[in-house]
Amino acid sequence: MIRPAPRLMLVAPFVLLVGAMTVAVWHYGYRQALDELSRRGAADLALVLGGLVSDLQRYRDQAVALADHPVLTTLNAAPDATARARAERLLTAAADRTGAAALYYVDTQGRVLAGNAPDPGGFAASPVFARAMDGALGTEHSIAAGGRVFEFAAPSFGAQGRVSGAVIAVATAENVEFGWRGMSTAVFLVDARGTVFLSNRSELMGWGKVPGAPELVPPGGTPIRFGQSRTGAHEIWQIDLGPYLPRRALQVAQDLPRIGMTGAALVDVAPARRLAALQAGAVAVLLLFFGALLLMAQERRRALARANAQLERRVAERTERLTRINRVLTREIRDRKEAEAALTRAQAELVQAGKLSALGKMSAGISHELNQPLMAIRQFAANGGAFLQRGAPERAAENLARIDEMAHRMSRIIRNLRAFVRNENEPMGRVDIVRVVAEALEMTAERLAAVGVTVDWMPPPGPVPVRGGEVRLGQVLVNLITNAADAMAESAERRLSITLEEGAPVRLRLRDTGPGIEEPEKIFDPFYTTKDIGGEGMGLGLSISYGLVQSFGGRIAGANTGCGAEFTIELDPWSEERAA
Repeated sequence: MIRPAPRLMLVAPFVLLVGAMTVAVWHYGYRQALDELSRRGAADLALVLGGLVSDLQRYRDQAVALADHPVLTTLNAAPDATARARAERLLTAAADRTGAAALYYVDTQGRVLAGNAPDPGGFAASPVFARAMDGALGTEHSIAAGGRVFEFAAPSFGAQGRVSGAVIAVATAENVEFGWRGMSTAVFLVDARGTVFLSNRSELMGWGKVPGAPELVPPGGTPIRFGQSRTGAHEIWQIDLGPYLPRRALQVAQDLPRIGMTGAALVDVAPARRLAALQAGAVAVLLLFFGALLLMAQERRRALARANAQLERRVAERTERLTRINRVLTREIRDRKEAEAALTRAQAELVQAGKLSALGKMSAGISHELNQPLMAIRQFAANGGAFLQRGAPERAAENLARIDEMAHRMSRIIRNLRAFVRNENEPMGRVDIVRVVAEALEMTAERLAAVGVTVDWMPPPGPVPVRGGEVRLGQVLVNLITNAADAMAESAERRLSITLEEGAPVRLRLRDTGPGIEEPEKIFDPFYTTKDIGGEGMGLGLSISYGLVQSFGGRIAGANTGCGAEFTIELDPWSEERAA
């Protein structure tokens, strides 16, 4: 247990260190925040000054562009009312485009020849007019009876190069200030006379600068409370100019010699002080927090040591228990993998058994299909020999062609049979479902003919590619066609309708006219069959077909139609992008 005196000796220096670091962090954070405020104020001021120069340049350029306009220059030679009206319409349209308060065309005596506003009594005494009469562009700002205005005068030159008149553009300061009145930063521009001529704070209008001093004084000349200080490279003003101006502000200034003014921005430093206070407070809290932790560390060391020993003992016990559980889980995983491997082998054997079962059912028909071409080949061969002996080679050639046709037919039957019986896991690929249906019908043709089934099948004009395996898909169709033939064996009408719908997915429907399905929800269960016990089939055909279609990423379903059963196979259409 720490005694009070040693604890005080540790705490007092630490508190003094925390205070010193807090003050240092406050000053550092304050200066960093002032740097950011200075950049923001400079950016706001540059934006305002750039917009001001751009706006004034628009009025100046307009005066220059209109100075030599033929509609205006014709007024120099005794203008009539029509010419004056045309000139006034031109000046009115031009003022509407730029927002100028007034546009005038004056002669060399300063008399207004045309304008879009009332005649102010001539411009003979105007400085901008005198500048224009010297052949230069005149620019001036002033406070007139109508308010603060900017005036621009552009000379108009006659045929001998002499000044024959001038265009004077007048723009109000309110139009120029309109775009930056809503800024949070207070901005004002002081002219060469030391008067605030433009500002986005109305309370500053008309104020003036004290010569040789930075502060501002109101129009009456009464001094205000003003203080100035520097923090690093930044100038801070302490002022009291109203509720819409900061009491403590960072002053940022920039000269604008193009219009003879100096721009200044007053950025409130209260956010910088708050940010510095938050940073200093956060550092102080963190230091005090870690100091408290260090102070408590000694007292908690023994308790932590005891807790650590107890925790290590519990961890050892839990580790041993988890090790035993892990060994049990490892054995279960190994047994499960062996069971899954055995199930996979059994499924493959069942698929092959289904093929052989279907092959057994079709064996009689296949024998008949092969026997017929053989008998025809013998007959055509004998006829061909007889025709050759009689000197009729063209008839012999016709018989030889029939022999070749029969041989091709036998080759196709054997090829389909070999592909159907082959026990292999072919990869997924592009399969023409139209061709698979045709081969399945060819393999089951004898079975369908024996039962007397009429097949309605109108294949599309071209191939329909799907994603699957040709052999496995053929087995599914042979199984479904064979089941349909068995179901319609006792029906009065024996008709198998096969339709193919292209799209996404591709749908193949097989509809029969048998008695239908007794329990549609169980038809794909293994060992489910509606045939008599001891009869043909083990109830695995549809279950195997279900698994094969699912292995393609497809779907198979069976339902009753009211006059038989319908099986629908849905497969994904083949896509080259998806295959890639």
